[in-house]
Amino acid sequence: MTGMGVEAGAQAARARALAVLRIRSRALAVALLPAAVAVVLLAGASTGHFVGPGWDAARWAVTPVAVLVLLAAAGIALVVARARPAVSPTVPIAEEQAPDLYRLVRDLADRLDVPAPSEIALTPDCDSWLEDRTHLSHGPPPPEDRDELHALRGGGGLRGAHRRTPVAPVLVIGSPFLWWMRVGELRAVLAPVVAGTGPSAHPDIAQARRFVRGLDAAVAVASTRGRCPGSRAVCAGLGWVARLLLRSCREHAAQMERGVAAAAAERAQAVDYGLRIVAQEQVGLAYAGWDRLLTRVALPAWRMGRWPSRLDAGVVAALTELSRRDRLAEGFASRLGERPACDLLEEPGAVDEAASLLAARLFHGGPAEAGADWSPVDWPEYPEEVVDRKWRTDAARLHRVLDTLGVRRTTENTRPETHGPTLARVIDHLSTPPDPPLPHTSAPHADGSEPTVPHTGGAAPDAHGTQPTASPAHGTQPTASPAHGTQPTASPATGPRTTDAHADAPRPADAQATGAEAGGPHATEAQPSTPHDTPPTQPLNPSNSSKPPKPPKPPYASMAEDSPADGQQTERSSALAAVLTAELAREEAATPAEHTASPAPGATLLDTGALPLFPLQPPRTGRELLTDHVTAMVCCAAMDTAGAAPGLDWLDGPTLLIKGERAADLTPRVLSLIEDGDPAPLRAWLLESGIRPEKPVRLV
Repeated sequence: MTGMGVEAGAQAARARALAVLRIRSRALAVALLPAAVAVVLLAGASTGHFVGPGWDAARWAVTPVAVLVLLAAAGIALVVARARPAVSPTVPIAEEQAPDLYRLVRDLADRLDVPAPSEIALTPDCDSWLEDRTHLSHGPPPPEDRDELHALRGGGGLRGAHRRTPVAPVLVIGSPFLWWMRVGELRAVLAPVVAGTGPSAHPDIAQARRFVRGLDAAVAVASTRGRCPGSRAVCAGLGWVARLLLRSCREHAAQMERGVAAAAAERAQAVDYGLRIVAQEQVGLAYAGWDRLLTRVALPAWRMGRWPSRLDAGVVAALTELSRRDRLAEGFASRLGERPACDLLEEPGAVDEAASLLAARLFHGGPAEAGADWSPVDWPEYPEEVVDRKWRTDAARLHRVLDTLGVRRTTENTRPETHGPTLARVIDHLSTPPDPPLPHTSAPHADGSEPTVPHTGGAAPDAHGTQPTASPAHGTQPTASPAHGTQPTASPATGPRTTDAHADAPRPADAQATGAEAGGPHATEAQPSTPHDTPPTQPLNPSNSSKPPKPPKPPYASMAEDSPADGQQTERSSALAAVLTAELAREEAATPAEHTASPAPGATLLDTGALPLFPLQPPRTGRELLTDHVTAMVCCAAMDTAGAAPGLDWLDGPTLLIKGERAADLTPRVLSLIEDGDPAPLRAWLLESGIRPEKPVRLV
């Protein structure tokens, strides 16, 4: 049984496969051309036709070139034939682990009149496909080494003998499908995939695929780093030839795969056509739930060194929650009464755990095995083991950064002896100090007299109409002397910057100092004067006054300029976000990585676990990091002072539970503090929730 029917797509795929094979034949002809010319020249000399100095020179010039070209062609052909093609990391499912699933697939193949897949494997993704693993290096490992993540060991003669017979491709099924879909829906979804084994068994299509995969593997071999200069030169030539052939085959190979897919879809139309329409809706829903579960729920746990061991079961919970919230998904929850496809497995829990570990390795780059710093976590333990620990770790990092910036620990609402970490410290630091009153012109008095215009550079005029300069004796000196330990350098936008322990509290003297700086370059010098001194000669109208000099930047202003992307932040927020980003990068760089251990010979990037192959999200910006850390500090204060508890929301991840209710309105209030420097919405929410920001919290 070949399964190669008369579908139009199958015929188009075969035509494209022949085009790929013709390109291979042309490349072989080009490689043999110098050798053919050399053979003709040598044969002509032996028969007496090509004699003379010119023919001798031609033979001496062509023969070495032909030998070099033949050696290069043989080397390239050997690499293309022997290079290990890329294989998708999967969880293999042996027939004894899922006899019902194998029976379902074989019955489906019989109905479609196509060869049955040789094996079944699961992938932690919402997709299904056929994968050709007929290469010698992809032979079945010994029974004791049946692990999808184990490095391949040296092959023996038995593998070569095993590969002499054609083997059908492997059926790869997305693990979320098994847990969310019902048995009938899974069969309908797999019908067009299994139907693809028919065109795949055709010799022309199989050879064309093998040639394209070999070229791709040869490019990967040529791109390997860490070689000696001689090897790099050889690999450069190999890579150039392989890329040239790949570019020539690209269009034909793409059209060939489209033809195979069209033929498979046409053949599968007769199998559960009505149910396939409903099943395709479940595919989209499962993809949405899986993506939300990975990015909102699993990713925070992975960053804490824990990996949820029941991700596929979590998809069911997430989609059930979506069915409860979304009116468009109301009918999907009623399906849960039918038999799920995961019942086709003998041990669904063990398979779910293996798929969850593989998902952590693919999307986060975790180790291959569980350990002290990489342990599984069950869903009932998630709030305490992940959420609570994450919040307290982020809050501790935030206070360490504030200590680095020299921010005081006590605030106006805390007792002087309080030195523990408090939420009030964070709020006061991120709050924009109130601007000093701007000079304005009052309306004329009722008697027609002109109003007195306030001066921006010192105290108000006295009864004689003069402008006094405050002296230390009167206690109104705008700039404190060094004996008092203060050096105001702030502008109205950034608040006062002092060197004592009470640096962040805005004071009336600081506002006066700001006004003194605007009065002129020497306004900050304390010049004692008498009440009868001549008033200043600068105009009293601020609109006509000269432009004040730019106030000096605080010490952390340069750090705020390092994050130009986070435009919607105050200067303090930007500076704090920049230091947080640097601190987190240092922690990640200093983490002793079991990922960085020297890999075994023949191990791939996935085997070493050095970095995620498919990152879920781009690196978090400074604004996102600061938002997460401030939110974590608020949650810690709520848990320690208001009796709140950490919780798990299947669609939104870690959540705060206050009196059993989910606090869904916290993030906008935190963003108001970070982006606008306005603490009023957050303070009102804290007061309403009974949270005391001045109380110390427990950190890790």
